[in-house]
Amino acid sequence: MPKTRKTKIGFIGGGGISRTHMRYMAEMGDVELAAVADVSEAALNQCSKEFGISHCFTDYQDLLKIKDIVAVTVGTPNGAHYRPTVDALAAGKDVMVEKPMAMTAQEAADMVKMARKCKKLLVIGFQHRFAASAQMLKRAIDKGDFGNVLYARCQALRRRGIPNWGVFGRKDLQGGGPLIDIGVHMIEVAHYLMGSPQPVSAYGSMYTYLGDKPTDTVCPWPDWDYNNYTVEDLAVGMVRFANGATLSIEASFAAHIGKGEWTFTLMGEKAGGQFDPPMIFKDDAGTMVNLTPDWLPNTDAFRHKMRHFVECVQHRTPSDAPGEHGLLVQQMLNAIYASAEQGREVKIKPLA
Repeated sequence: MPKTRKTKIGFIGGGGISRTHMRYMAEMGDVELAAVADVSEAALNQCSKEFGISHCFTDYQDLLKIKDIVAVTVGTPNGAHYRPTVDALAAGKDVMVEKPMAMTAQEAADMVKMARKCKKLLVIGFQHRFAASAQMLKRAIDKGDFGNVLYARCQALRRRGIPNWGVFGRKDLQGGGPLIDIGVHMIEVAHYLMGSPQPVSAYGSMYTYLGDKPTDTVCPWPDWDYNNYTVEDLAVGMVRFANGATLSIEASFAAHIGKGEWTFTLMGEKAGGQFDPPMIFKDDAGTMVNLTPDWLPNTDAFRHKMRHFVECVQHRTPSDAPGEHGLLVQQMLNAIYASAEQGREVKIKPLA
């Protein structure tokens, strides 16, 4: 039998999240890990050693010159998402960029416009929409069981989980703290299940009270870099949509709460639902009932998102996490931060 030609993928960024991309793609028999680019020689050496990647570059432009590479993933810090993505699209590559897709909504809009201009795929690294519990809720919503989804309450809360690695505490490189780092996960999947409506305004507040100080409290991730900590510990926000629906978000790296939360609740006209633990709330035969699935597949959502990207590249099919969705999420994030800075509600206008 003739040998199947493998899809050649390049990786811009050789750090933690990019190596996660590589690990999942290395399992795929129809994918070749063709090249990696990173400013760190140590990161390149690690990628070469762990995955056998022979083409290693300190300048990603050299990677983009390899014609056989048809797609790239961008797994750099948030502040370095925009330019490599735009350049890769212009070079004729399909792109999956990690969340959040950019530092500003305008950057995100420009990325979407470039993808359209070049007729290339722009996929955002949103994995939680592929989780089994999210797909359970989507099937019920698509069936009409919820009616119109009126409200989403999102929570991405850590009691004491300030990252003590990377640059997660630096606003200049990340764009913010828990809202843009972990809150984005619950926002993206809740917004997706709501039908991806256009946001029209947002209100938010930010608080920093622990991360910029030393602590003697015993916690899972001690010894973070408090001297360079410039992001929020706790973010709260509310977003209004053009269809009248509303979304709220609570996100924290450090908060005085009983336990961490990683979930969202949807409230619809006819039923509601919850991400974790997965449940559907409805009225049936004159009784208020809570429906719990007897079984859901043990889906690795990250694996699913990586496979989904590869199949979209191979078959030229639309993505379930397109750049347009990433832009709407970016607009929400930026508006909540802007509102917190300005102390007032911020309007949101369509950008692309």
